[in-house]
Amino acid sequence: MKKLIFSTLLATIASFSFAQNVDKIINAKEAERIERVLASDEMKGRRTFSPEIDKAADFIAAEFKAAGLQTWNNSNSYLQSFAIVSPKQLSLTGTVNGNDVDPKSVVLITTQPDVKITSSSGYETKAIKAGATFFQEAFAVLQAEKNTVVFVDTSFSRDFPRLSRLKRGGFKRESNVLFILTPAAVTDFSIESKHEITEQKLANVVGIIPGKSKKDEYVIFSGHYDHIGTGKPVNGDSIYNGANDDAAGTTAVILLAKYFKALKNNERTLVFAAFTAEEVGGYGSQYFSKQFDPNKVMAMLNIEMIGTDSKWGKNSAYITGYEKTDMGAILQKNLEGTGFSFHPDPYPDQQLFYRSDNATLARLGVPAHTISTSKMDNEPNYHKVTDHVETLDMDNMAMIIKSIALSARSIIAGKDTPGRVKVEDLR
Repeated sequence: MKKLIFSTLLATIASFSFAQNVDKIINAKEAERIERVLASDEMKGRRTFSPEIDKAADFIAAEFKAAGLQTWNNSNSYLQSFAIVSPKQLSLTGTVNGNDVDPKSVVLITTQPDVKITSSSGYETKAIKAGATFFQEAFAVLQAEKNTVVFVDTSFSRDFPRLSRLKRGGFKRESNVLFILTPAAVTDFSIESKHEITEQKLANVVGIIPGKSKKDEYVIFSGHYDHIGTGKPVNGDSIYNGANDDAAGTTAVILLAKYFKALKNNERTLVFAAFTAEEVGGYGSQYFSKQFDPNKVMAMLNIEMIGTDSKWGKNSAYITGYEKTDMGAILQKNLEGTGFSFHPDPYPDQQLFYRSDNATLARLGVPAHTISTSKMDNEPNYHKVTDHVETLDMDNMAMIIKSIALSARSIIAGKDTPGRVKVEDLR
């Protein structure tokens, strides 16, 4: 019965009157060709900052060029280059209310080599009082990107050390944020810190197909192409190939780009992005998102781990944050009669909506969701050396990619516009 349903779905989708036959462009053979390059041993797991991830980027760029995509902002490359700055704290000294400061009670977020902040430096001051939502308030200060001193009540002593993780690196900051854990009001302080600054280069791969009547409205298809590299050998294998995570999503982006370029009927501008550094903090999608006015992004379909069957079997996938917008309903409507089903995320406790590359734009109100089939409670090869091409169902993966193409057609045509993510839904 399952084989009959799957065959019927293949025939139904293939029967839609597209300008180009979808099966000629999106098929298991093409998906496997791309997968075998991205997930090859030669790529050594595509670790962020490795020479091999640069090879992967060059391969994706070549695929975009072969498809005939334009570069973003008419640049001379499909590579969207940026840098991550990592400060290593060498020393921190100072006083608070006339007493020598305990370095464990101070966290300084900066990308500058030498910083001195005193009570007369003119910084804004904030207080995170007992009973507050600690991390939400701390992140709000960081996102404001202003020189700020934050006094943190000692009731947060247990959580305070976790702020140190934010010192590891990120985009270059023009501002400094100083957190001081203190049991009393602070009237006078002076903090001086020295750092060794390291800058590392990264690149997303981005191509576009300009829209016809709605060029300034964007629909984004994305996936991340980095993985976790190499590690301790397991049965002689030390390469985390990342065939499903997320060479599968990147493969989908490439095939969708080729298909929509051949179709030539998109009213809205289509953006195809392969993100770097998802596994180490989502820096690629964060940088990419900064290039857009979020009000002009009509939808983002991020694709993550679609190489295995979902918990419902073939012909199905789930959408993270399904309930936050009506995009899932629009996509499903466009699949009526195909037998393919999109479901709400069955793993809400894992907060997947906030853990993938859709999150940055979603937090700005964009209907940005991730499509996946990964069984997060039972995916045997997730982040293991066994995540090989041979473990993927290429026929089903090709069907999922075709279904994404079909499901997005009314959004691409400008006929449907998903509702925005409400800020209160993200709290």
